[in-house]
Parts: sequence; structure tokens; C-alpha cells
Amino acid sequence: MAARLPARIRRGALFAALLMAPLVTTLAEAQPAARETLAVTGTPRRLEAPAGVHIDKRVALDYPRLISLGQDGEMFIGSKAGIVYRLTPPYDRAQELVHLDDYPHSAVRRGDALYVATTDALLRADYHTGAALTAADFREVAAIPGGGGHNSRSLSLGPDGRLYVSLGIQGNCSNQYLGSGYGPDRRRGGVMVLDESGAEPVWRPYVSGLRNPVGLAWRDDATLYASNNGPDHWGFERPREVLVRAEPGRFFGMPWFQWIDNKVTRDDCIGVAPPKPASEVTPPVATFPARSAPMGLAFLPDGHPLGVDLIVALHGSWATAPTGGAGGDPATRREPALMGVRLDKTGRHGEAVPLVTGFQDAAGRRWARPVGVAVGPDGAVYFTSDSGETGLYRLTVDTSGEN
Repeated sequence: MAARLPARIRRGALFAALLMAPLVTTLAEAQPAARETLAVTGTPRRLEAPAGVHIDKRVALDYPRLISLGQDGEMFIGSKAGIVYRLTPPYDRAQELVHLDDYPHSAVRRGDALYVATTDALLRADYHTGAALTAADFREVAAIPGGGGHNSRSLSLGPDGRLYVSLGIQGNCSNQYLGSGYGPDRRRGGVMVLDESGAEPVWRPYVSGLRNPVGLAWRDDATLYASNNGPDHWGFERPREVLVRAEPGRFFGMPWFQWIDNKVTRDDCIGVAPPKPASEVTPPVATFPARSAPMGLAFLPDGHPLGVDLIVALHGSWATAPTGGAGGDPATRREPALMGVRLDKTGRHGEAVPLVTGFQDAAGRRWARPVGVAVGPDGAVYFTSDSGETGLYRLTVDTSGEN
């Protein structure tokens, strides 16, 4: 494929300073130049973003989570409220398409079917554009390992037409692994792909060793990338959250190994022998501040004026400094944000820069927490917030130089 980075270097001067920014290690460090405070249309709120960015609230929703785009411009949004929403351009009105039990975190359309991932099952209903659905229209395609702790299930349609789902282990150090030697209920912590070649669909391990991967996105070289929420027991500053290049068969180490200070480190919280040695742990592509809870992610089209390859939603922490417990000063909690990542030509190394901040005030009060991210057919970036002013937001960029 054509290299992505040179195309980005050829952009206009509007975001030149952003492209020149160094690797960011915390949100408190120096921000890229050419940023400004902007009013969020449809709310009394304000955010900080690169010059030329406009953000507006499209519609209020109950606890919305991940976003997917289907055929004919339809948008589907899962939720913690037990609702799968459907929206059509211009995405300023939402229909409650179906109510489902067991946390329908994500939904995708494939051909003449709509698939929904709940905590313990992949569901399917016959579907065509604009169709009405009820819960009775869905049937179970394949069970998903369920149970408490990290109960979201992120569904993605791959460029190969197959269905992929990510799921986390239950806790910080749960002895769970997507691989041989672990029974069905303990096969957690990574990404699975649905094998539909036999009489009954079955899940196969795709990548393993991720504590809680929530965001999934496909690069245009057909490579999957995933965000991951790291453990809590290392405190407030370590380990950093990671973005990984999820090539098939990769092992990312958790809970047996953590990526600490740019090296693989054995985590002694689990005494069970790791399924693979430290030498087989794949390093991350990029990292974010510890406890910042990366969620959805989306690749941007080549030449996008934001000057990054993909956007990652940071949900922000419940943890507080300095210990990482929840009982400290709320002002120290890690902020929600939209982060950008610039990749090198290989796609295996990246650097993170803050794009949109200001969801949390100086006292630690949050008015929104980004979760899902998607690029619409109109080229706009859409993101959800499941807390505070919940709903769907749209981000566009004015490249004319007129603000």
C-alpha cells in the first residue's frame, strides 16, 4: 500500500505546528501549537482543540457506547441503557431500533443482517435498510464468555467479511486467556474471530493477552488495531495504557506481563505460569497516560486536516493521584479527551498528541466522557459520550482559514 505519512506531511500550514509536536506522555504536558477554545454548539460547554475545529452536539442518547456505519449511511450505536439506536444522515435524530437485555455495547450490519454483541452472546436478526426490529427477531449465533467484570463486547466487521469481537479478562490478574488449556468460560482477554466454515459458528482466538480491549479499528492495509485498558494495581502512573497492532496470533502479555518503562515486565500479581514467554510479548504501537481508559478508535482518511492517522477516545479515570485509589482529590483524575495518533510508515510505531480536551474542569467535574468514535460518510468525525451530557457529537474542520 502507499505510505500514509508522506501524504500527511504535504498538508497546508493550518496544522503544521501539530505535525511538528513531540511525543506526548501526559495531558498536562505542552499542547500542540495553534489550539483554541471553542463553543460546543447545542450545549453551553466549551472545549480546546486545534484551530479550525468545530464541534456540535447532534442528539441526546441514553448511555451511548460504540458507533458503526452500515449501508445507505445508517449509523448504529449500542448503549448501556439496553438500546440499539439507529440514525440516518444528518444524524440529528435517533430512533430506538431495538431494546435488548445484557448490555448491547455494539452493533454492526453485514449484508442483510444486523449483529449485536451483548456480554454473553452474539445475536443476529434479518435486516434491510429502514427495517423495524424487536427483540424477538434476534437469535443467538454464538455464545460469548460472559460473567462480571469488563462486561463490554466490541464487535467489528473486518475487511475480510468476518466478524470480530473483543473482550477483557474479569479483573486485574484473572487467570484467563484466549488459547489452549483454558475452558470456554475462561477464554477472555483479547480478540476473537467468528469461524463460520463449519456446521456451527465457533470463535477462534485472534490475538491474546489484553486486559480490556474496547476499541477496534481497521487500517487500510487490512490490519486491526485495538486500544487496551491496563490494570489498576500498579498505582496511578503505571503502566501506561496501550494501542496495539493486533496482527493474528500476537500475544500482548497481560495479565502475566506489563509494558513498564518501555520494556516487558513480569507482573507478580498472578502466580500461574504464563502461556507464552516474555520474548513473545508484542510491544505496543503507542501509549497514553496510565488510567486514562482508552475506548473507541477510528482511522481518518488520508489527507485529513487533523494531521493524525487515527483518533482514540479516552474515557478518563476514576483513579486519583498519587496512589491510584478512588478516594483522592477528583481534580487529579485523568481527563477524558480525544487523542490523535500519528503512525510511521510501518504502522508499528506511533506518537500520541491531544486533539480535543476540556471535558473536565479544574475541580475534576466532567461534563462529557468520550466512548465511541467513527468517521461518517460526510467525512465528519462522530463521537459519543456516555456520561454527563450524553449523546452523539460531530467534529468538523474548517480548512478555509476562516474561523
